[in-house]
Amino acid sequence: MTTPPPGLRERKKRATREALREAALRLAVEHGPDQVRVEDIAEAAGVSPRTYNNYFASREQAIVAAVTADRETRIAAAVAARPAGVRLADAVTEAVIEQYTNAGEREREALLLIATGTALREAFLDAATGIEPPLTAVFAERLADTGAQTARVLAASVAAAVRIALEGWLRSAGASGADEAAGATGACGPEGGSGAGGLVVPSGSLPGLLRAAMAPLAPAFDAAEGRGRP
Repeated sequence: MTTPPPGLRERKKRATREALREAALRLAVEHGPDQVRVEDIAEAAGVSPRTYNNYFASREQAIVAAVTADRETRIAAAVAARPAGVRLADAVTEAVIEQYTNAGEREREALLLIATGTALREAFLDAATGIEPPLTAVFAERLADTGAQTARVLAASVAAAVRIALEGWLRSAGASGADEAAGATGACGPEGGSGAGGLVVPSGSLPGLLRAAMAPLAPAFDAAEGRGRP
């Protein structure tokens, strides 16, 4: 399934969204999230606050978008690219793990910021629902004979599993101090980083948490594909 290239208007909208989320993250890192106003982000991106509100509902949403941008479409694309013979449960699990754990230095810095604020953590967790529409489309195409409702249920289940894994990951990041959190999650050295208040983002533990959260969905995926039937 090929998608036509975006038109000029769509490209402008994408550029504006990118400018806003990048400005939001930069200002949050420089001044702290609580010191950043929507008006500041809009000004830094060269747009009006009204335009800002057309793209993001809060400053937290914009900051988080700098980390999660396009992740859901990359996951869906990775699943769609897997050969038809690959078990769908495995394709989805590996795509999710790859996209949620393949973070560079910039993303790790942003995640440390997110781990220190309740509103940012909630916005980060809420962003997991963005995976539903693109995965629904991929599942519907692959499970053509199963029905659109099954595709939607499976996609929503993946989003829920991802959120549960991320909740556990962020909760462990705020255990009771850097040493205790690192010991509890196995995060140390390059796999973890300390932030304000001794918080640790235990990136080393996230693949295991994601895999464990996705595991209960495997029978549903197998049933939808007709695996195990006589």
